Amino acid sequence: MSDSVWQNFMQQKHLSVHQREQFEIYLMFLQEENSKYNLTALEKKEDIINYHFLDSLVLADAVKMKEVRSLADVGSGAGFPGIPLKIMYPHLQITLIEVSEKKQAFLHMLVQKLSLADVDVCGYDWRTFLRKNTAHVDLFCARASLHTDELLRMFSPSCKYQTSCLVYWASKNWQPGEHEKQYNTEIYEYFIGNKERKLVFFSKDHPVFYAKGEL
Repeated sequence: MSDSVWQNFMQQKHLSVHQREQFEIYLMFLQEENSKYNLTALEKKEDIINYHFLDSLVLADAVKMKEVRSLADVGSGAGFPGIPLKIMYPHLQITLIEVSEKKQAFLHMLVQKLSLADVDVCGYDWRTFLRKNTAHVDLFCARASLHTDELLRMFSPSCKYQTSCLVYWASKNWQPGEHEKQYNTEIYEYFIGNKERKLVFFSKDHPVFYAKGEL
């Protein structure tokens, strides 16, 4: 890997030596296991850094992460955004929601390789998770997983997570529909590489952990 790519990543995110080692292990393991588990279409190291690692970590530009205690990654796949956020913010209690047994196996191995504590891999589908899971979650993250119509089930009156917040990674052209507008509290626009994207926030109330001055 080009040293300049890693140097730029390390400097941009102020990575410690330990965090850099964890991201290096993550990237190499992802590449080694990708063909077996069909984890990502991106193969170049630079693309993985930009469009997976940095795109996951952009959440910290819009949210005061130190005030978030628990985070659930819906449709985690290869662990994005949950694992990069855990590496950057070790205090987080992370739940990786993934129905694919192959991807669950990858996530279990990854968590072990990175020696991460307080990370749970949950095999429930989204609707079952909302019905059966009991752990508290401050913030739900959905990046290239379910459609917003399905995700917004968490705000139904009978759901225990109706007071949590949801953030959805969207394309630059995304616009809320009528149902989405009632829960869409903020939109944070950003560039990753040469792509313009949005973080779309949904909640019933305005969460206190939005980054001041950013949204």
